[in-house]
Amino acid sequence: QVQLVESGGGLVQPGGSLRVSCAASGFIFSTYYMSWVRQAPGKGLEWVSTINTNGESADYADSVKGRFTISRDNAKNTLYLQMNSLKPEDTALYYCARDCYPHSTLYEYCYWGQGTEVAVSS
Repeated sequence: QVQLVESGGGLVQPGGSLRVSCAASGFIFSTYYMSWVRQAPGKGLEWVSTINTNGESADYADSVKGRFTISRDNAKNTLYLQMNSLKPEDTALYYCARDCYPHSTLYEYCYWGQGTEVAVSS
């Protein structure tokens, strides 16, 4: 079965950096676009970034553009999100998400991980 397991969250000071990871299994990772979606305390889901199947193209929300970098290692079935210049408003539960269908994205996700918590505070 499809499994997405996030890791790497934690507490970081404003201006700091953190990298979160998502280990995927149960499907052919290299054929699916992958995304990060976050949920801040008391707020709704916010799309963060999406990467294509070979890792050569990515989209970002305006709120993270220039600070976050999404990447993937298809040999390791792992998705990453490098977060730099973190701000308190980046505090959220970060989810890894997989599109419903291979080879393209409709920004509709059929599978989600359990999330990893990122807290940005001094």
